[in-house]
Amino acid sequence: MEATIYNAEGKSAGKVNLPESIFGAAWNASLIHQVVTSMQDNARTNVAHVKGRGEVRGGGKKPWQQKGTGRARAGSIRSPIWRGGGITHGPNKNEVFARAIPKKMRAKALVIALSQKMRDGEVIFVDSFGLETPKTAVAKKALVSLAKNKGMERLTSKPKNAALIALADPTAASVKSFRNLGNVKTASVRDLNPVSVLGNSYLIIENPAAAIAILEARMNGKKLSAPITAKANSAEAKPKAAKQTAKKAVKKTTKSDK
Repeated sequence: MEATIYNAEGKSAGKVNLPESIFGAAWNASLIHQVVTSMQDNARTNVAHVKGRGEVRGGGKKPWQQKGTGRARAGSIRSPIWRGGGITHGPNKNEVFARAIPKKMRAKALVIALSQKMRDGEVIFVDSFGLETPKTAVAKKALVSLAKNKGMERLTSKPKNAALIALADPTAASVKSFRNLGNVKTASVRDLNPVSVLGNSYLIIENPAAAIAILEARMNGKKLSAPITAKANSAEAKPKAAKQTAKKAVKKTTKSDK
């Protein structure tokens, strides 16, 4: 399976070989429905809440005596059958809607969503946007250039959820450049999920080679390594920490000698 790679000018810049295991999976509606609804439930913010009879203010005193008045028995003015009383069977903010999603099921659903997007012609591969500094004008120009190709016209015409831009190596320049465009969103390839993929008209993948490697690692259940910069920083931090502890030890010995 091959796909065209475009550059920031919207012109063809080569081809990329796509693995069948990621972009050629068959559609499975039941699995997609189960994973998407579970993810939406997990992201749900439980706000609606009504007070029960135990939470409503007042009602500690018995309204009238039990017998002899001719009226019905009543123990509290905050009973659910009284006006201003507690609410029965109403929404409760303590209710939990979260559902567990197995790791393999989540990965399989992502592959099915990517494959369906690929079949619909809604996956666009870009070699690089070339954003070294935050420039919204440059980012918009790149999207306008891509929209000139057949089947990509909605990149600029759709007001909302036009595209999700998946970055193999997200940089501050790329994120800030697309942040001011209201109809596109950015995400790391590591964070792709069925909800974000299916919730946008197009999926734009920058640096296809690196992105495919990350997706294959996720499919095989391998732990993704940390960025190189983080490793370098941690390696540099260890000698510094050792020097600091050595200095402290020397100070303690000199104080004890005095």
